[in-house]
Amino acid sequence: MTNTELIADYLETVWNQGRTDLAAKYVAADLLQHNPKLADGLTALTTLVDSIRTQLPALRFDLRRTAAEGDLVFAHSHFTPAPGERGLVVVDIFRIEDGLIAEHWDLNEEIPETTASGRPVV
Repeated sequence: MTNTELIADYLETVWNQGRTDLAAKYVAADLLQHNPKLADGLTALTTLVDSIRTQLPALRFDLRRTAAEGDLVFAHSHFTPAPGERGLVVVDIFRIEDGLIAEHWDLNEEIPETTASGRPVV
C-alpha cells in the first residue's frame, strides 16, 4: 500500500465509517499531533473521532486530491458534518513512518457560498 493509499483508507475507515477499532492499523500509538485542540497519541485521536461521530453520525471526508513527497502526504478534503451542509475545506499533512501515520498537521476553513473567482475552494 502506498502512503497516499494509506491516507485514503484511513480517512474512509476511521473517520467516515467510524471504525476506531481499526485505527492502530493506520496510526502510530505515539502519534505526534500539531492540531492545537488535540493531544498526542492514538488514544486521544480515537476518543476524538468517537466523540465527534456521536454528535455528527453522518459526517464525511470527501478526499478530493492527495500529493506525496518523501514521507509526507498532503490531503485536500471536503468535510461535511451532515448531508446537504456546505461544510469545510480541510488540508491535512501526514508524516508516515514504518507504514503508520506518525505525525499530523491540519488546517480548515468554512466553505463560502460564493468566491470572487467563481471557482470552488475544494
